[in-house]
Amino acid sequence: MTSRKMWRPWGLFAWLAGILFALPVLWMVLTSFHSESDAATNPPSLLAPLTLSGYEEFFGAGSGASPWPPLINSASASIGSTVIVLLLAIPAAYALSIKPVRKWSDVLFFFLSTKMLPVVAGTLPIYLFAQFSGLLDNISFLTILYTSMNLPIAVWLMRSFLAEVPTEMLEAAALDGAGLVTTLRRVVAPVAMPGIAATSLICFIFSWNELLFARVLTGVVAGTAPVFLTSFVTSQGLFLAKVCAAATVISLPVLAAGFAAQDKLVQGLSLGAVK
Repeated sequence: MTSRKMWRPWGLFAWLAGILFALPVLWMVLTSFHSESDAATNPPSLLAPLTLSGYEEFFGAGSGASPWPPLINSASASIGSTVIVLLLAIPAAYALSIKPVRKWSDVLFFFLSTKMLPVVAGTLPIYLFAQFSGLLDNISFLTILYTSMNLPIAVWLMRSFLAEVPTEMLEAAALDGAGLVTTLRRVVAPVAMPGIAATSLICFIFSWNELLFARVLTGVVAGTAPVFLTSFVTSQGLFLAKVCAAATVISLPVLAAGFAAQDKLVQGLSLGAVK
């Protein structure tokens, strides 16, 4: 009874923290249904009339600019890079966990140390390389870049997930004559599926939300959804309702993916946490 009373303040704190995190998102969605004049009022008007003008502007009703090419580019780069990351990270994590190499912790630290470099520091060399190679405004180059950015964290995550695979299952598969590919596909993947789902969702979110490289390396052809979102901030001012409508639509794929995989995501994030 005493322990239950002790947990009540922490539960209340968790609810308050969740509400605080959700309020900006709810405010963004509400503002997206307001007109520009109502969205710009100070203090904000909660009971202002609702309208779909912001969404109409996002889908090109006034300017004629279609959001579908940037959305398709974001989906192509995010999904493509996530698939490539998983194809590379799972065998690497298998080698570091189930079939460990010497000084595997040093290898993992090396992988993770590549994420310590500020992104801005690598922007100019990557831009010069893309310019020299003729890969500017190319969605394939952006996909490869996102793969290299997400691969270290994916290997780190998958290593902890695959370490939970029982060695008895691997030994049984080896006795049955299963090769590496068969073992990964029929033994390791089903057991580690929650971890794979969590890793893929994290990589997808990182790729979908990336702005700096997409802004610098793309133009008209390969522009992504975050780049298209910045087009609503013009020299004429900040069109708040349009920006909120665009941000709401662009956030939907990530929210939908997280909602669809929420069960496996929770399992995956908790996998390997309890020894």
